[in-house]
Amino acid sequence: MADVARSLDAVRSTQPARPKPFPWGRLGMYAVLIVGAALAVAPFLWVLSASLMSTSEIAAGRLLPQTLLWDNYTKAWELANMAQYMWNSVRVVIIAMIGELLFCVPAAYAFARMNFVGKNVLFGIMLSTMMIPAIATLIPNFLTVVWISRLSESLLGEGAKWLDNWPALTIPFMATPFSIFLLRQFFLQIPTELHEAARIDGAGHLRFLWSVVMPLSRAPIMTVALFAFIGSWNSLMWPLLVVQTDEWRPIAFGLLKFVSNDAPNELALQMAAVVIMIAPMMVLYFFTQRQFTEGIAQSGLKG
Repeated sequence: MADVARSLDAVRSTQPARPKPFPWGRLGMYAVLIVGAALAVAPFLWVLSASLMSTSEIAAGRLLPQTLLWDNYTKAWELANMAQYMWNSVRVVIIAMIGELLFCVPAAYAFARMNFVGKNVLFGIMLSTMMIPAIATLIPNFLTVVWISRLSESLLGEGAKWLDNWPALTIPFMATPFSIFLLRQFFLQIPTELHEAARIDGAGHLRFLWSVVMPLSRAPIMTVALFAFIGSWNSLMWPLLVVQTDEWRPIAFGLLKFVSNDAPNELALQMAAVVIMIAPMMVLYFFTQRQFTEGIAQSGLKG
């Protein structure tokens, strides 16, 4: 048998090696990914380049500035009152993120781990609200906030008002259906044996949620916090309805300074203001992109 095996090896060694087929499929996949990435990044790169140009260069259709005008950022910062608006957005974002976690985490745990009458019906109703366009609920939400604000002022005084204050900007968005759904999907994957072991040790639902579920759910919880950050940071239409003073107007309101009749030709400063606005989100995503992608991937494994 050994002689036969050696003979076969000798025959194979004399035969020319077959050339490997060219990986056309992989090449096509990479080409599609490169084109998609270029289309996604190109607008941001143009905004970054335009923020360092003059308005005349932008109007001429140039892609790169002849001279880097770094003072565009200083002018945009001062003209749009960015310091005040950014501080307002930071406060709103912190409140919204804390509220999102306080309400969405227990709600998701209740839908995933607790049994109560009408659970599936309530969960279905909650999911159905995701199909309603946000613009369709804008006026009803505004009227609700107005009514609650008047009731709070009549009972607790003017300091408890919702309009022109942080409650109108944060409380209506502290329990979003998508965040609850995302967390519930992940909580369902936690082994039931862990819950049974916790019950044997005398732990209730709150102790199990705090000591076991939340430490295992850092990635999806971080994802929910990022969604809350992005939603609050980019919000503009809702603040225009419920806030009338600069005390609580968000950073997106600063961009309107460059589209008013007082500044019709300040396109370069507008691009600089856009870069200032999106820079915190880019930095935050750069440091949390791993948790963000893990949270989305892990939460979609089980329905």
